Amino acid sequence: MALHRDSIPQINGGVFLDYAGMETDIIFSKGMELPGFASYPLLESEDGRKMLAEYMRAFIEVSRSHGAGVIIESPTWLANRDRAAPLGYSPKDLAALNRQAIALVSKVRSEAGDLPTIICGIIGPRDDAYAPTEQMTAKEAEAYHAEQVNVLAETEADIIGGYTVAYPAEAIGMVQAIKKTGMPAMISFTVETNGRLPTGETVGEAIEQVDAATDGFASYFMINCAHPDHFVDILSDEPWMQRLRGVMANASRCSHAELDEATELDDGDPVELGQQLAEIHGNHSQISILGGCCGTDMRHLNQIAKSAITN
Repeated sequence: MALHRDSIPQINGGVFLDYAGMETDIIFSKGMELPGFASYPLLESEDGRKMLAEYMRAFIEVSRSHGAGVIIESPTWLANRDRAAPLGYSPKDLAALNRQAIALVSKVRSEAGDLPTIICGIIGPRDDAYAPTEQMTAKEAEAYHAEQVNVLAETEADIIGGYTVAYPAEAIGMVQAIKKTGMPAMISFTVETNGRLPTGETVGEAIEQVDAATDGFASYFMINCAHPDHFVDILSDEPWMQRLRGVMANASRCSHAELDEATELDDGDPVELGQQLAEIHGNHSQISILGGCCGTDMRHLNQIAKSAITN
């Protein structure tokens, strides 16, 4: 059963680690192909499920060793209708895989013990997260994402999170779809090297638009898939900042366009990344969910936890 759905502890203080860098590590470090950058097809094989579980166990152990809470993201970021169709998956296939993903995370949590360990059912963008060619209205986004959201709401997930969101209307639709299930909701925006969303809005503007349209239903907001250098200058003392509770940073300073063209992994400097996120946490204490996105692995998470908790 869901352990933390009624009261998600990551908004009540203490450092929580979060991780969404698995796909780049699998592709570049393990030399495996992930068509469409999707990790959920790994659920279809014993070896794939074993690999996913090993990532989760390693992540839990990093968190445990530093006395941090942990948020485990399900491998369902791109397990939605339009992103899965080119890979040959039907809506029925996707529903089964979304359920299998949460079941795997729940099994790992039950074996490892609760730190607390939060299970986040991930949903991702309908279009390219970095350069969406078409933008939905909020109503269209709600109808589209409800298909995956409704499946995840029937699992043991504690919260549903929309990741790498590029524009406010899609975020609004995601939150509205989650709200109808009664599940807690979280939205994580991605930003370009100028600290703005790919569609031009500031993070503050995007958060305010989502809150205004959804009566502030989202439990919190985050930034992911950007290097700290890309967004540290936008962090301020304005009221919207109290809604920003987490950052999951890329290891690389490259732009999204450059990362899309990369043939080698840019894993940056794990120690420096840890220090940068610890400084953000120190300057903005409400930002207590810290983690890695593209190009990161357990080295980076160790340094993030070590620096943030020590400081």
